[in-house]
Amino acid sequence: MSSSSAPRRHWDGSFAADHRRRSLRVAADSPTRLLRCAQRDRCRACGNAIEWYRRSDERSACLHPGELPSANVPDKLRWHVSSGLAHPAGDGRPWCRIAHAAVCPASTGVTANHSGLSGLRRALAVNTRRLIDSGAFTPSASEPGPAQTPEACRPARPVVQLLYIRYLAAQPVEEIQCVAQTRHRGRCPQRLLTQGALAGRWTLVPATARQEQLALPSEIMALYDLTHLPYSEQLRWRAQRCSAHAAATAAADLVMAEWEPFDPLLHHTHIYRRLPTRVRHPQRGAHP
Repeated sequence: MSSSSAPRRHWDGSFAADHRRRSLRVAADSPTRLLRCAQRDRCRACGNAIEWYRRSDERSACLHPGELPSANVPDKLRWHVSSGLAHPAGDGRPWCRIAHAAVCPASTGVTANHSGLSGLRRALAVNTRRLIDSGAFTPSASEPGPAQTPEACRPARPVVQLLYIRYLAAQPVEEIQCVAQTRHRGRCPQRLLTQGALAGRWTLVPATARQEQLALPSEIMALYDLTHLPYSEQLRWRAQRCSAHAAATAAADLVMAEWEPFDPLLHHTHIYRRLPTRVRHPQRGAHP
């Protein structure tokens, strides 16, 4: 048989023509339900593509999708990915990754104006303008921090306690969305806190994250506590799945769960010192 008639193979030895017939599956002993790492998403501030990775400390890292020459990136801004985890340091190679915040056109930080990254930032800015002009992207309005709005009725990123661990949520409690994939290959639109579901309770607690950390002096914060719920219900919240997909274990996760381990020193801007209210009280002297 001539070499021209031999079947083509990939680098791993698999047949090149079989990639359409193969399906991805999650191993039974896998610690995650995701089919792959580097979850693709779009920046809510500029609309450009980003990739989400997990870090060794269980936090999430938002990286620019492409690699950059290490010579053009300062040492403190270099990232590398190893075994599916993102590490905030270079690995000695001529190419490295970079956090999206360092090149985001909507960022006003000092690192965004670095000479070695100005070209990439301009290219992303042009793409943002193209997306806005075509109607494919609408910039999200900047949300003022809790320090600027002391009378806010609910935290934009609340602190949630489940399984006796405190996490920082990415959205308000009522807007936390299921991460499971539907049959139409889209993200499930259901929320975790639906009508009829067991709800947590707001409480004021000392602002401490771990047992070995001391509480901040005279510092209390509002906490959405779920520890009184059944163990299965807390697992559902930790997996960030709605009631239907919590039972359908065969459905894979489309995105990673958006929980971030809470640290009072890193997340001090998200500490609320009073319990949230659902309805604003009328001002004094105003008629009901």
